[in-house]
Amino acid sequence: MTTRVNYEHELSQLNHDIKEMGRMVETSIEECFIAFEDQDFEKAEDIIKGDRTINDLERSIEARCLSIILRQQPVAGDLRVVSSALKVVTDLERIGDHASDIAELILRIKGEHVYHVVRHIPSMASAAREMVRCSIEAFINQDLEIANQIEKQDDVVDELFDKVKNDVVDLLKQSTEHIDQCIDLLMVAKYLERIGDHAVNVCEWTEFSKTGALKNVRIL
Repeated sequence: MTTRVNYEHELSQLNHDIKEMGRMVETSIEECFIAFEDQDFEKAEDIIKGDRTINDLERSIEARCLSIILRQQPVAGDLRVVSSALKVVTDLERIGDHASDIAELILRIKGEHVYHVVRHIPSMASAAREMVRCSIEAFINQDLEIANQIEKQDDVVDELFDKVKNDVVDLLKQSTEHIDQCIDLLMVAKYLERIGDHAVNVCEWTEFSKTGALKNVRIL
């Protein structure tokens, strides 16, 4: 292979691994709330254990990125693509951590009625999961239009977070018996908000990869 063809092949493999990591963290979020609704604590434990696989894939992708930089010595736009990938997998790893954190809270909450009473949590989970999916798609395809749309969707997740807080307040007004559960539910919502923030980070790294601009600072 010529140097350029070899580089394109390695970049394709890199994108494949990032897409797989994105699929894994997206599935973890989805499985969390299936476990929550069904009170499936074995599934929640599997999510926690599965976080190790996500961490292993992060290290593998990091090693691939460093290998590309050392062997191919990319410059300008090519270097931005690879360095952005290093940052993206860090955000994906944190999303996986938050899914695992939510699974741990599910094991503690253990109340069938709670999932349905705090009615905006499922919507928030769905919105956050969609942000993750689309942000990875935007990065892989270097699609700035999708990236910009996802950044705007973060406002939806933030609004749902406020609604979850109101749900919890209403629950406490009815009874103070479930104070500990309410605190845990707020933490679930907070982790979902952070997942949305990490998806926005992925979109910002897409912009940097494509244009060299990051948060109004021009980087060559």
